[in-house]
Amino acid sequence: MAALPARPRVHAASPDPLVLPLLQAAGAGRDLWNGGREPPGAQCVREAVGEQRQGRLSTAGSPLLQALGAPALPGPSAMFLLLPFDSLVANLLGISLTVLFTLLLVFIIVPAVFGVSFGIRRLYMKTLLKIFQWATLRIERGAKEKNHPVYKPYANGIIAKEPMSLEEEIKEIRRSGSSKALDAPEFELSDIFYFCRKGIETIMDDEVTKRFSAEELESWNLLSRTNYNFQYISLRLTVLWGLGVLIRYCFLLPLRIALAFTGVSLLVIGTSVVGLLPNGRCKEFLSKHVHLMCYRICVRALTAIITYHDRENRPRNGGICVANHTSPIDVIILASDGYYAMVGQIHGGLMGVIQRAVVKACPHVWFERSEVKDRHLVAKRLTEHVQDKSKLPILIFPEGTCINNTSVMMFKKGSFEIGATVYPVAIKYDPQFGDAFWNSSKYGMVTYLLRMMTSWAIVCSVWYLPPMTRQPDEDAVQFANRVKSAIARQGGLVDLLWDGGLKREKVKDAFKEEQQKLYSKMISGNHEDRSRS
Repeated sequence: MAALPARPRVHAASPDPLVLPLLQAAGAGRDLWNGGREPPGAQCVREAVGEQRQGRLSTAGSPLLQALGAPALPGPSAMFLLLPFDSLVANLLGISLTVLFTLLLVFIIVPAVFGVSFGIRRLYMKTLLKIFQWATLRIERGAKEKNHPVYKPYANGIIAKEPMSLEEEIKEIRRSGSSKALDAPEFELSDIFYFCRKGIETIMDDEVTKRFSAEELESWNLLSRTNYNFQYISLRLTVLWGLGVLIRYCFLLPLRIALAFTGVSLLVIGTSVVGLLPNGRCKEFLSKHVHLMCYRICVRALTAIITYHDRENRPRNGGICVANHTSPIDVIILASDGYYAMVGQIHGGLMGVIQRAVVKACPHVWFERSEVKDRHLVAKRLTEHVQDKSKLPILIFPEGTCINNTSVMMFKKGSFEIGATVYPVAIKYDPQFGDAFWNSSKYGMVTYLLRMMTSWAIVCSVWYLPPMTRQPDEDAVQFANRVKSAIARQGGLVDLLWDGGLKREKVKDAFKEEQQKLYSKMISGNHEDRSRS
């Protein structure tokens, strides 16, 4: 006769406070927890208790549990309130994250994918403008009551200057201080006053170095970064400023960091996956839309409100897009509305990871550190790229450094020697909501991004200018100056001939010699005229 299988033994463990009395009532006794055999009916008790805990069965609906005297358990909604404190916090945190992710997905990520907007950011901008106007009026009224002068920055400098040449100004000085003929002497002592005046004007109101610092605002934007009028005026204004700090650092900053992380992560993953596809229209289509989607998410991470003008002039394949340079986010601003090939030096760290990922899906032009200084090699690589009309337009910032968006400084001639069609783009930021200028000599990249993400918003306008080509009688420098003038005129910026490299370097001797040559030419010209007569 075959032996019956042994009953399963229950391993010794800490008894369930609800199951133990029910098992004892069912006749299990202490044998169960001392390693004895499980009595008949014990498994039914366990299943009934399990169903009751999962909310599928109440005590009233189980005759077995009623007969055994099981206590009535509350329903699922009441059970939530009886959870321990740490479990309650975990559940609330989970619900909050779910709601936050849903809002991000519906109102930010999905619109970014399709390139649409619900108008929430523009409504937010209009609300901020009204608050800024009220704060400015309150500051002016408070300063008037306390007889405090209100600081007003000079948009055009503290010295009134008229556009006159060196020769015209020296002749004006000679005319007012000398009774002799203007062209009689080769040199007059009064000529010294011209150079002395120019030196003092430069010390008092330097039109170059002030382009490398943040632009001063006329009105207060509830930030203490760029306004000398930041001081205690009233309790209501102070409370409003404190509320703004809480909103920017406790709500906007975490939201923007989450969006930036999402955008960068999708860019790296998306371009890496697209890069595995064979070259063709499908790969190009997917690469374009992955880039646009990720850059639009990054734009929303800065609460950037961008107005694009004359989109019919957007850069096309085989051309070069040149723009004035204010900030590293200039790339994101333009790339969220167009598909470009980037030019730059290969980096390490996070930037290197991004560069290696995007180049798999798009033909960007990256240079090794040793190759950047080789102008001929750079020009050769760029020429090869633009000669292929199927390749994307190259995005270049010919100033070579960031300017505070009040002017346009000298364009390097390298990108204008190639002979390709140039598509000028003017970018103008509104500093009322946040200063986009990156003062690289004062702030590192992390500090700069933190300041950007704790600003109210980034508001800017982008103008696509008609394409320009080099004229037969123009050299590269003249062509670069013509493009620069068009950008400055459209963006309402000051057109300067100075090199942006003066931010970190001393004035070159060539600039000094140029002024000396102009004065020498004026004197020698007078001498030649007298000789002819």
